[in-house]
Amino acid sequence: MSLPSTSTAASALRSDTGDTADGVIITYKPQVSAKSLAASEDIATAVERQGGRVRRRIPNMNVVSAHLSPAAIEALKLRPDVVSVTPNRRVHAMGLPTPPPLASWQGMFSTQGSVGEYTEGLKLVQAPQVWDANNDGIIDPGAPTGEGVKVCVIDSGWDSKHPELKAAFLKGKDFVDNDDDPSDQTVSQGTVTVGGGHGTHVSATILAQFGPGTGGRVAPGEDPNGVVGVAPGASLLVARVLDTNGGGSTDDVIAAVDWCHSQGARIASLSLGAPDSSPVEQTMFEKVWDGGNGMLSIAASGNDGKRGISYPAGYMPSVMAVGAVDMQGKIAAFSQYGQELSVVGPGVGVLSATVLGLASLSSVTVPSLPLTSSPLTYTAQGSYTGRLVNCGLGADRAACGAAATCEGFVAYVDRGDLFFEEKARNVIQAGARAVIIGNNVEDDGDGTFTLGSANDHWVPTVSVSMASGTALKKLIGQEVTVNVTGLDYQRESGTSMATPHVSGVAALVFSARPDLTAAHVRAVLEKTALDDTAVPGKDEKYGYGLVQAVKAVQLARSLPPGGGPLPLP
Repeated sequence: MSLPSTSTAASALRSDTGDTADGVIITYKPQVSAKSLAASEDIATAVERQGGRVRRRIPNMNVVSAHLSPAAIEALKLRPDVVSVTPNRRVHAMGLPTPPPLASWQGMFSTQGSVGEYTEGLKLVQAPQVWDANNDGIIDPGAPTGEGVKVCVIDSGWDSKHPELKAAFLKGKDFVDNDDDPSDQTVSQGTVTVGGGHGTHVSATILAQFGPGTGGRVAPGEDPNGVVGVAPGASLLVARVLDTNGGGSTDDVIAAVDWCHSQGARIASLSLGAPDSSPVEQTMFEKVWDGGNGMLSIAASGNDGKRGISYPAGYMPSVMAVGAVDMQGKIAAFSQYGQELSVVGPGVGVLSATVLGLASLSSVTVPSLPLTSSPLTYTAQGSYTGRLVNCGLGADRAACGAAATCEGFVAYVDRGDLFFEEKARNVIQAGARAVIIGNNVEDDGDGTFTLGSANDHWVPTVSVSMASGTALKKLIGQEVTVNVTGLDYQRESGTSMATPHVSGVAALVFSARPDLTAAHVRAVLEKTALDDTAVPGKDEKYGYGLVQAVKAVQLARSLPPGGGPLPLP
């Protein structure tokens, strides 16, 4: 679960208990093969006869999801072949708003060093020490890299054009649009809506490739080759269950888990969740966990910063719950915690790939006035230089006054009263070809704002701090340049970002010891985690500690064939 970036819709964990907007999940008795004891009709037929609509069939679980009226649901519950009828609850990406890449971030998070593609998170979990022990940027012969291990990312899909992921991709399935193209986008009536890049960011954290970056579309101070994943030799399966707003349904998650397991995935990485559990969902995770070909499911704990783990992360032991720490190894304030927490991973300011060109870097240039700025979500990209015009609150087309001309200008607009998209729309109609929004909250910096949705008519739109806004108002009438450029990599925060770090380390362990079970790999990760707390042992905020790849691989290699007894933490 990740903290939604400025390029995604808000997707923090929310309470959807009892919400039946996505219908219900019906579990039927397997011994009657979904046939009604009373009427000799299958459940799907019964749903349709009641005026309902079947959403999805999951035969391996004796499950059907459907939309039904409240009266039809009550009637269905009375059937002797129906075991349960539960809400098809909503799930969401685990992300928090994260500032876009700014110059002020670079000193704190610079990836430059002996190998520029090695991110802070990668180093924190010791991944390069496993496959590049001498730190020369070349994979050591025979080192475990995740090769031979299939990792299934159950998320928002991916960007198939991103060079970091192309070579690793094996197969995908889209459970949102019901096709075999798990791209992070939806096409409706000829209009393409692109998602926020959540699944791309997660996938690249796990297995981004050496060297094939996009060649420079990165923030200042970052390597033009992009990033390397924790397990760059692993193979990628993509199961898209989250729509372009970062939301999805329980039945799609269940079906995706089933599909991942059927494709031979050893690991399922889920940076998503819901505040309440689902018995049917839990049963599916338990089913794929058991046995020698079991799949290790790893999920985000949630971003509400409270006690209580989200689900599916809370289904212990079949799912590993992952919390987030910052780059100094300290627990992140947003990371949810509880007794089910297994381990933690880097989850603050994590640099990874996103949908090509989706992230933005902005600048406002005024002679002799240094300024920082933040691009609004969904802003247009481009550069424009023009006269700065004070448009007040941008309440209507007339807000810019006589200074507004058809030749174009840069509109300065104060925050307040209206939605940002309304302000932008009004000043654009008045002739603005770039927009600067001045924050009105002193300790909020440049702010993290959105235009609400994509729009072909937007112009480059940025926000500045309250202090910068005050300075700009003194320069009305002068030439100002607003520039917004696209990036292929961005920093995001959340337990969504911590989870793929743990999934990558698990892939390294499976790569070193493919004979181990999911239970063994979970035990190895917990046994070797770095416990950096004052009180030794497991606790509710750190679990067993920060995953450590070198120690995990070493312990895994020391186990007898088949793993032997589980190495207890």
